[in-house]
Amino acid sequence: MDQNEKKVLLSIQNLDVVFGRGKKAFKAVDNVSFDIYKGETLSLVGESGSGKTTIGRAIVRINPCSAGAIYYDGKKISGKLSRKADREVIRKIQMIFQDPAASLNERATIEYIISEGLYNFHLYKDEKDRIAKIEKITKDVGLLPEHLTRYPHEFSGGQRQRVGLARSIVMEPEFIVADEPISALDVSIRAQVLNLLKKFQKERGLTYLFIAHDLSIVRFISDRIVVIYKGRIMEIAETEELFAYPLHPYTKSLISAIPIPDPIIEKEKKLFVYSTDLHDYSVEQPSLVDIGNGHMVFGSASEIEKYKAIRFGGEQ
Repeated sequence: MDQNEKKVLLSIQNLDVVFGRGKKAFKAVDNVSFDIYKGETLSLVGESGSGKTTIGRAIVRINPCSAGAIYYDGKKISGKLSRKADREVIRKIQMIFQDPAASLNERATIEYIISEGLYNFHLYKDEKDRIAKIEKITKDVGLLPEHLTRYPHEFSGGQRQRVGLARSIVMEPEFIVADEPISALDVSIRAQVLNLLKKFQKERGLTYLFIAHDLSIVRFISDRIVVIYKGRIMEIAETEELFAYPLHPYTKSLISAIPIPDPIIEKEKKLFVYSTDLHDYSVEQPSLVDIGNGHMVFGSASEIEKYKAIRFGGEQ
């Protein structure tokens, strides 16, 4: 438990993920630490290549950790695990992938795709129970019983993502990594998938790590937001706190990129472009500091004082 009596379900501590070796080594995630509380939706936001998906894949043990550790429910899940512990992590932590076409087996029927986890973990009493579970989850995600005999190529992107969602939810997980689950979908379908995610969270007490690059969507679904840039965390805050007081220049640039529905205002809007030249870290080294109100910002000592003045001094 933390000081607010919220239970920490997943904790990432000083995580590094490095690809390649020697001179070709590339550090995709650099000393990342944050907690996710049980029952909340924490969104991880940043531009393409910032390390968001890499962190998500490290949680589900696709990407190995180069340094640091990941804890789930107090137990370390990064590194080598026993077969029993590994299977437990797979069942409790599921992932919804970004590309609904590439993440489904084109040669398998929808029934088999959704059933695969049930088969692997034998999460059904008998064949009648398996069919009942498949039919219920199919209905819950907005698909029809006749869809079960079809193949992925016969579906639209939105329908495929519903299959991906059903495949995860049928495992009765506790934690879901949703890796940009709506970025490949039409705008009209996005709201439907988001509403489904919220519905399942409410009914099943799920916890989400929601990965996205669009802050406007994140505002609708998340309790807290982590802003990441080039593998490092720039800012962490509750959703409305972050939108009311975006302190780090990179966060401001992301917010300035959100489209405004009014075309006249949108045309006159000035975009804020982030550049690392805005910082001088030659003397003072930056770190992630909690400035109060659960708001953490990455910066040098002088920058942190400036951020505190903006947040608590009444100026914006």
